[in-house]
Amino acid sequence: MQNRILSVEKTTDNRFLNMYDLKFENKVGGQGLYHVASRAPSIAELKLNTRVNRPDGVIIYSLYGEHHDRVVLVRQYRFSIDDYLYEFPAGLVDAGESYSQAGARELKEETGLTFQAIEADPMYHKPFFTTIGLTDESCATVYGYASGRVSADGLEDNEQLSVVLADRTEVRRILKEENVSINCAYLLMHFLHHENEDPFYFLT
Repeated sequence: MQNRILSVEKTTDNRFLNMYDLKFENKVGGQGLYHVASRAPSIAELKLNTRVNRPDGVIIYSLYGEHHDRVVLVRQYRFSIDDYLYEFPAGLVDAGESYSQAGARELKEETGLTFQAIEADPMYHKPFFTTIGLTDESCATVYGYASGRVSADGLEDNEQLSVVLADRTEVRRILKEENVSINCAYLLMHFLHHENEDPFYFLT
């Protein structure tokens, strides 16, 4: 016998995120309730029903500068920790958008910069799950180069962030001293320890 879901109930009705209660039976016959947060607007569109891992969001890993020696980060206030977090620019993928299109749009909105995506094997672009114990959310990552001037003109009223064009000295400080999202931290480690190589070496 294995764990199985007996029923699903939607318990909220919000625009961007909702809660679902999953009644389940475990492998030894016991029953319980599991709470899942999802960006799916309905039970039918939950990934546990569609079995399709369509990304909810996109994360933009972009390099800046003539020598591509700075990485584009945002230092953003997050209500969940009532503090600031260093992360890559990111956002939701709109219907009909490719990952690269969504990345370019989100980078422009959050930073004012222009994004030029690079090609990579699909396994590096495929959506991966973020915090699977809490949510079925998944995000794709796009890679490329940013250019232009930083601007806050595209920010929404509830977005409180500053753009950081971090060189390796600043990246070291951020990793040692600041709150950092885990996916951002891992890629910053790549950036940090391949100073004399193309930071996107792992995509080839």
